[in-house]
This record gives sequence, structure tokens and C-alpha cells, in this order.
Amino acid sequence: GMQKYGFTDARDVLERASARESAARVAAGAFAKMLLARLGVQIRSGVRSLGPIGADAPIPSWEELLSVDDASPLRAVDAALEPEMVALVDQAKKAGDTLGGSATVIAHGVPVGLGSHVQWHEKLDGRIAQALLSVPAVKGVELGAAVAAAGGFGSAAHDAISYDPSFGFVRATNRAGGLEGGVTNGEDVVVTIYKKPIATLREGLPSVDLDRLEPHAAQYERSDVTALPAAAVIGESMLALVLADACLEKFGGDSMEELVAHFEASREQQRRWPKR
Repeated sequence: GMQKYGFTDARDVLERASARESAARVAAGAFAKMLLARLGVQIRSGVRSLGPIGADAPIPSWEELLSVDDASPLRAVDAALEPEMVALVDQAKKAGDTLGGSATVIAHGVPVGLGSHVQWHEKLDGRIAQALLSVPAVKGVELGAAVAAAGGFGSAAHDAISYDPSFGFVRATNRAGGLEGGVTNGEDVVVTIYKKPIATLREGLPSVDLDRLEPHAAQYERSDVTALPAAAVIGESMLALVLADACLEKFGGDSMEELVAHFEASREQQRRWPKR
């Protein structure tokens, strides 16, 4: 940032790049969640792993995220792992170190047909990935079971489709994470974010003194050991903003009542498709 803008003070960059700005996103996301709730869409999150703990844990289900205790210190999906995670945070704090990890965000009740396969910038999975990667320190985004699918055969990676007269087309599995070809398919939208450890360390890594251009340890700024639980909540808001935007694009309307009416008409049309 200093090189890009020609600054002489790193604070001009680090203060603006701080995750504090995400508070505004969470506030905006609250309104997006209210809109989505009128359409029957709910969003939840939980910490899946912290450092090495839970790194091999499976992607949680919607029901598992519903059971996450929002009052717990880390909002872990697997409550049995939380004491070990807390101990690891204490250990890292004593060592002056930081921790990253992963968190899963799920949107439940998402309608069919949000997004588009037609143009690259309209693909909803791309829009979701961009939104989640914009969260400070998030360095990776996984949709559905993408990592597992990349290491296996196609026969075990895709979701078989069946037809239910009451619900229309359904899938027995959701490895795609609710998105196919950039379009929602009616299943839960499942997104996992991977967050690197916070860069500010008590024992600064080697850096450079800009006045003398000589080696110098990075300056320490007050920081948390981990911000993963907060990142999960920010992730909820970012997913809500993208989905709310996509719903407004697809259903439209000049009032909430009109939007809901358009949504319900579309849902009925999807349920009856294809007409016989």
C-alpha cells in the first residue's frame, strides 16, 4: 500500500486496511438478512477448525450450524473441540503468536435460479467468492466439497438428481454446495472460508527500516490472537449481501410485498416445471 500510493507512514495503510471497517458490513448484512428472511432464507456460521485442531473435520450440515452456541468463546461447530481450541489460543498468546483456521457459512432455503451461467461476471459462485475473499485475512474460499472433489473421481464428486412431486427436482447429496454452473439449485449454499493467522506478532518478523533501508524487526501493534469467530460472522453478512442482491435482480419489485409476491410466483413455477 505504501509503494502503491507513495506514502511515508505505514499507518495510512494499516489503519484503513484494518478489519474494523467490516463492522459496517455486518450492519448492512443485518438488513440483507431481514430481507432474505421474508423469502424464507436463513444464514448461520460456525468455526470448523483453529490451527491444526479440526483441520480434518468434515463440512458441517445446516443442522450442526443451528446447534452452534453463539455465547461460546469460539463458536466452534464441534463443541467437544472448543476446550482444546481455547487452550491453543492461550498457548499462542503466551508465545506472542497468532492463529488462523476455517469457518463454514451456510444459507438455508435459497431459491432455485439465482445467478446465471451466461456471463462470467453473473455467475453467483464467483460473486460469493469475491465477497468472502474481501474479508480481511481470508485467503481461501471453498464452495461445497470442492477440496474433496478435486482429489477424487467425477462419479463421487457430483450430485445425482431426482424428482419429487411435492418439491420438484432435488439432490440426495450437496457436494456442489448449492451452486451449479453459477446458478443456485435449491440446495443449501455452503461456503467455507480459510483465514490466515493475523500478521501482527508480538515478536516482529524481519522487515526493513524505510529511513535507513536496513534490516529491522516489524513493529508490534495490539492485536488479537485470532479473529476467526468474528470472521465467520462477517462471512454471514457478506453472503447475505450477495444473496439479497441476487434476489432483487431475479424477482424485483417496488416494495417488499411485491418482491415476496414475485418470489412466491417464481417458486410455484419452478415446482411445476417442466409442464406436461
